[in-house]
Amino acid sequence: WAVERGITKGTSSTSFSPFAPCTRGQIVTFLHRSAGSPTISGACDFSDVSAGSFCHDAVIWASSEGITKGTSSTKFSPQQPCTRGQVVTFMYRAEGEPAVGGSNGFVDVAAGSYCYNAVQWAVANGITKGTDTTHFSPNATCTRGQVVTFLYRAQ
Repeated sequence: WAVERGITKGTSSTSFSPFAPCTRGQIVTFLHRSAGSPTISGACDFSDVSAGSFCHDAVIWASSEGITKGTSSTKFSPQQPCTRGQVVTFMYRAEGEPAVGGSNGFVDVAAGSYCYNAVQWAVANGITKGTDTTHFSPNATCTRGQVVTFLYRAQ
């Protein structure tokens, strides 16, 4: 599904690497492509994302759309592995932060945490059920396989 839609090309011509960590650069690239690769304008505000890099346009798009602010005012950290909490938060923001209600039921996602509403949204929309019935594992590294599964379920 992800390859057919141009969301990813894999890690080689014959491998996807589903158990490899998904990096911040990869997730914003996947989201940008899922959104139809919208045209971007302006310069990249992050010194660690060079023109011509695989995620350059996606980083500009994601930061201009409020999907991410980067890891600091000058760094995006494109090679840093993304956590499960970050991935659902990026997806939630990309959807315009729709209203959610109730609780998410996970003991490891406290009300008021940066990903609380995103986790509620992801669970309510069948994007993920968590890592077990009471844990979401927001700080666990999100794999490439998990990310494309979340994107597929969100369509």
